[in-house]
Amino acid sequence: MSNRAESYLLGLIGEGVMPSLSPALHEREADRQGLRLLYRPIDLLELGLAPTAVGNLLEAAAQLGFNGLNITHPCKQLVLPFLDEVTEDARRLGAVNTVLISDGTFVGHNTDFSGFAGAFAAGLPNAPVNRVVQLGAGGAGSAVAYALLSAGTRTLDLVDMDGVRASSRAAELQALFPDRTITGRGIDALPQLVPGADGLVNCTPMGMKEHPGSSFDLTQLTSQHWVADIVYRPIETVLVRHARQLGCMVLDGGRMAVGQAADAFRLFTGKEADADHMRTHFLAMVEREDAEQSSPTPGADSQSLLIGGIR
Repeated sequence: MSNRAESYLLGLIGEGVMPSLSPALHEREADRQGLRLLYRPIDLLELGLAPTAVGNLLEAAAQLGFNGLNITHPCKQLVLPFLDEVTEDARRLGAVNTVLISDGTFVGHNTDFSGFAGAFAAGLPNAPVNRVVQLGAGGAGSAVAYALLSAGTRTLDLVDMDGVRASSRAAELQALFPDRTITGRGIDALPQLVPGADGLVNCTPMGMKEHPGSSFDLTQLTSQHWVADIVYRPIETVLVRHARQLGCMVLDGGRMAVGQAADAFRLFTGKEADADHMRTHFLAMVEREDAEQSSPTPGADSQSLLIGGIR
């Protein structure tokens, strides 16, 4: 008989998180393992609270007996001053998306980067990572870039519509990885960068239902490239579909979403999540919602639908 003496109370703090798939994903995995777990969204927009209220919400969660919280946009940086401890990787990234609460203390982690790293290792084993082109230098892009560099990427070319943002992010990462070559470029540099790359990662919203299409000219891809996407709605984006047709090794966006959720589940409960079971449930939820919704949920921005708010 399963031991159900322990219980867990979890939540997700952010803007527009009511449609998040995190509650169902965590609760289903807990049920499968015979654990009692309740996970609730704490939507700043619904509560009429400013992002700066995250510190007060942490204190309230501790008083109410929460075991932990996921943190998403726009609070991943704002939460830092309210934490008692932060893991080294989260400190280096300057962002926290998972907070453990114990005896009134708050410990911050970042499972965005670890989720991508684990998904990449499992989904693209032995893929060469000497030189990688990454499209998108936003918040999710920071975590992905950090994961790639931690995995051994020697040359990372960050490409963004905002070349200044790409250059700034590249400089931040260069300070963390001084022995690597990290560049920040505008989108017009892609034709020169793609031919020499081992693989490409899309960290832009392009490919989502609300942003159809691809973030670059797909004719630049060859079968020699591997391709990773962090967009999961739909799972088969234009980029993923084209890359598969070419015969590229491909990592779809659902892998990172499930990976970071599985890592958070382990931190919250001390139990290893079965990522395969979580992915099966995840894909079923996405397919069901896609069938039910022909347009985005009113009031919810596209990124709020990501697991744990990868943004």
